[in-house]
Amino acid sequence: MIAMGPAPGDLRPNPDWARLPLFDREGWRRVRFGDVVTFVKETVDPNSGELERYIAGEHMDSESIHLRRWGTVGDGYLGPAFIRRFRKGQVLYGSRRTYLKKVAYAEFDGITANTTFVLESVEGKLYQPLLPWIMLSERFTEHSIKESKGSTNPYINWPDIAKFEFALPPLEQQRRIAEVLWAVDEVYCEIAGMIEKSASFRRSYLGSVFANPNGNNSLPIRETGLVQLGRQRAPKYQTGTMAKPYLRVANVYDGYFNYDDVLEMDFDEKDFETYRLQKGDILLNEGQSRELVGRCAIYDGAIEDCCFQNTLIRYRPGEKVLTEFAYAFFQYCFHFGVFAAIASQTTSVAHLGAERFGNLPMPVPPKEEQSKIAHEYRQLCQTEFRLIQHLRKTQGLQKNIIENLM
Repeated sequence: MIAMGPAPGDLRPNPDWARLPLFDREGWRRVRFGDVVTFVKETVDPNSGELERYIAGEHMDSESIHLRRWGTVGDGYLGPAFIRRFRKGQVLYGSRRTYLKKVAYAEFDGITANTTFVLESVEGKLYQPLLPWIMLSERFTEHSIKESKGSTNPYINWPDIAKFEFALPPLEQQRRIAEVLWAVDEVYCEIAGMIEKSASFRRSYLGSVFANPNGNNSLPIRETGLVQLGRQRAPKYQTGTMAKPYLRVANVYDGYFNYDDVLEMDFDEKDFETYRLQKGDILLNEGQSRELVGRCAIYDGAIEDCCFQNTLIRYRPGEKVLTEFAYAFFQYCFHFGVFAAIASQTTSVAHLGAERFGNLPMPVPPKEEQSKIAHEYRQLCQTEFRLIQHLRKTQGLQKNIIENLM
């Protein structure tokens, strides 16, 4: 299974790096952002036929300077805010909810809304390819969040960004730092592409194994192991003498657990034994958006005396099924929409339901075949996991360079 968690990383400046020529601060000077960056307000008529692509907020990814999606002018109604022209090499910045870190380096000309700032460096003062990396720094983000206005949909104005101050190296040093950052980014993108191909191959493998199962060897899931909803969270369980940690939807991801925010509630001895997790239990999201319902992972026993909430379904395999084979089948059901198809919908939340899940047929081939499938799927997951580890190290290097710069 893929046991990947949130990207780790100590973003404090590395004192050893400060001695490198790349970060020699002799000649650096303190500047205001608005003195070295220009807010470009060039307008364009979307109906002129001059430009083909437009960028909306949803086309910009958090903490990624690349534009991988865009809209085509004429494919639908562009609102009156889409009047701002941007040119290749300029930087786009989402001025709403700046904590999302939506900074993009334009690789083509296009149109965007006036809530997206179009920025370019002042020639001779700031090297343009360095600009997006400065804007992705923690210091810049902290400043933009602090200066934002509004609560529901916070936004920042240009004068508030313009007053941000930072130390800037001489131009030649800026070029060298930018070259390193862009080289690391190239490696990052190559690894990310390999991960996408690896994930696609992994899903294809699942389809080849489970898309056409032998019906004669299938059993309802409830007949192959224990299917159980977690314990409901209620006010009466918030106090007591037997507080225990429990997992919920927020902790279960696709193949791994996020233990950053684990809550507690009170259990009596009977309930504790009923809802206590064991290493090897498979937890699935019972209530989620339709595309995420049934997302699952194998519990690794990382938290002692841990239980689970009723937003999750626990599957504990019996004698007929190997844990990792069942997990591979559940991964197939998740990625190929089987869980989504049987889930009920209430408002924006889809519910898998313990009964519907338990009645779903699961192939139960001989143990030897299960073991073979589990082994092959594990190998694919481990390959993907190693790539993810390399990606995180590359991202950590990139962020540390930025923080040492700032």
